[in-house]
Amino acid sequence: MLRRTRVGPVVGVLLVLALAAWALRGTDEDDALGCGGLRVTGWQADQGMTREFARYGDDNSRTDDWTGGDGSRSVRLPDGRTLWLSADTFLDKVYPGGERVPNPSWVRNSALVMSPEGHVQRTLTGEPGSDGRPAALFPGWVGGDGEEAWRWPVQAVVEPRASGSAERVVRVLLWQRAAGAPPWVFGVPQATEVATLSLPDLELRGISPVNRTDPASPPEQRVLYGTSAVRDEGWTYVFGADERGVRDGGASNAYVARVPSGGLADSREWRYWTGTAWSGSPTAAEPLDFGRHPESATNTYTVVQRGGTWLLLTMDAGGPDGKPSADVVSYWSCSPVGPWRGPDAVGRPPLPTGGEAAGASAYNPQGHIEFSTGGRDLLLGYDVNVLGDADAIHRNVDFYRPRFLRLELGPV
Repeated sequence: MLRRTRVGPVVGVLLVLALAAWALRGTDEDDALGCGGLRVTGWQADQGMTREFARYGDDNSRTDDWTGGDGSRSVRLPDGRTLWLSADTFLDKVYPGGERVPNPSWVRNSALVMSPEGHVQRTLTGEPGSDGRPAALFPGWVGGDGEEAWRWPVQAVVEPRASGSAERVVRVLLWQRAAGAPPWVFGVPQATEVATLSLPDLELRGISPVNRTDPASPPEQRVLYGTSAVRDEGWTYVFGADERGVRDGGASNAYVARVPSGGLADSREWRYWTGTAWSGSPTAAEPLDFGRHPESATNTYTVVQRGGTWLLLTMDAGGPDGKPSADVVSYWSCSPVGPWRGPDAVGRPPLPTGGEAAGASAYNPQGHIEFSTGGRDLLLGYDVNVLGDADAIHRNVDFYRPRFLRLELGPV
């Protein structure tokens, strides 16, 4: 039996005003296009996707293709295939039991082509060098000082070759880095670039610089864009970060730029978020707003959009002791520029068997929204490596291959 309660006229007016204020606040802050809080409510290992990469890597029918890599990001192609980008990539043979040959061939980057049915089919690399070994798909060089410079691919999107063009191409964001002394063992940040691949043959058609960092600035203050990119209503939002976390192992500042569809390879089309507006000057960019938790993201976070809500996932850059933890956390926003609310706990990505004893760690969580099976799930990939023992990833190839989780999403 329902109990009815009489509400007096004054209370009724106050209630109506309160509801109206709440509705207006929701329209202003939470976007009328269906935005609401979004978080991860559960997860399980996606063994099928993890096994597919293991199957391909263990296949010795060719010995000039991928046996392991990191930096794993993906983009769905118009014909249903998926292009996976990989940074440092090991090639050659894998022995029974999961051990690589000694001193295997490797390249600074490659790409994998997956069929519409979900089977990895081939590896894209550059033309072989004089030694007959494959080269990087996105070539590097050796400078006049004898130091190496290379490119790591990050996120990619499919867009028109130019605004209004009927031809579609793949744009791959690249991080240009150069050899450096510790703590820059993974390279000193130099520039953000964009490579163009033709469709459907995926031939490299060119590389365009879009944001070259100031060589006089401290490396930790330099911002590279492309850890994630999301297309929305005629724009591509390109997320980036500075290198503070690379220098000291803590958090990085997160940034965002946007580019009109068809303009990613044209630096003149880029606009950078200043905290209040969009500017054509990259030096005017300001970090994204994380409210009371400014120490929030690593430099390899991921952003996906679901309805009107934006979801950012990152390794926890501010654990209980003030240092990064092995857990993934999430933040949500109703806009790509924030404010970002959180953190919400996601979980600790599991390591391969023997990984903890070997000192392996998980990093670079990346959302692969094209593999969602419905409105409330997300495929999350992550990389594994052993930083304290360079040979460990050759004794066990599982220690340097992507792994995957299937996340369940729900309201905050």
